Amino acid sequence: MSSPLARTILITGCNRGIGLEIVRQLLAKPKAPEQIFATCRAPESPKCQTLNELAVKNANLKVIQLEATDPTSVIKAAKEVEAHLKGVGLNVLINNAGIMPLSTLETVDGEDLLHVYMTNVVGPLLITKAFLHLLKKAAKDNPQAGMSCSKAALINMSTIGSSIALCHEYYGVLPVVSYRCSKAALNMLTKCQSLGYKSDGILCTAIHPGWVQTDLGGPEAILTPKDSVKGILNVLYSLTEKNNGCLLDWEGKSIPW
Repeated sequence: MSSPLARTILITGCNRGIGLEIVRQLLAKPKAPEQIFATCRAPESPKCQTLNELAVKNANLKVIQLEATDPTSVIKAAKEVEAHLKGVGLNVLINNAGIMPLSTLETVDGEDLLHVYMTNVVGPLLITKAFLHLLKKAAKDNPQAGMSCSKAALINMSTIGSSIALCHEYYGVLPVVSYRCSKAALNMLTKCQSLGYKSDGILCTAIHPGWVQTDLGGPEAILTPKDSVKGILNVLYSLTEKNNGCLLDWEGKSIPW
């Protein structure tokens, strides 16, 4: 892994948890990406202090304001990133931002479901469409054959809890109905994107980060953000066209839809 994962990379939801840890570990690589774009809802918020401190210390990190559910914010962020790229494409887009409120079959309602879908499904859709031309440019400008993150890749952060095939194993221990449904929808979106963008040379994969000790995963989770992200980055380095349209975990193991 002496070569960089990608020259240019954008990650959403970077003020905390997995997103922030991805930024940390990318910056620590011997060959870090030339440009890392880390997005969050409110860069001026105290919650973004750590991310902003990293940006002060690392010239290749840019903090970008982006609200995933606001089309105006998404388009503005895309224009800002394009200006920073100065004619270069975007190699990797990681749709990491998401929410996971508690909900059961008894408590979930339409408002809850729509709210979660807006962030976890509509958000990644809007963001991908806004940055798609930059992913296409990166793929077109890279002469190498096949698919990889060093060429152009779209990564949607999903969960094993979205697996319909494995639902019986996690139903009783994961009372987040709206979240699970939204991530199942995100999986379908990923599969559709893998077919729709294949001719453009863009690799599309969904990743389950594991049960991680974040605000979403809780303190009882079995994985630290550091260990989860270390695994995720190893997987991203190894992705090829055979992983296009797949759901993988942080160790690279395939998860059934």
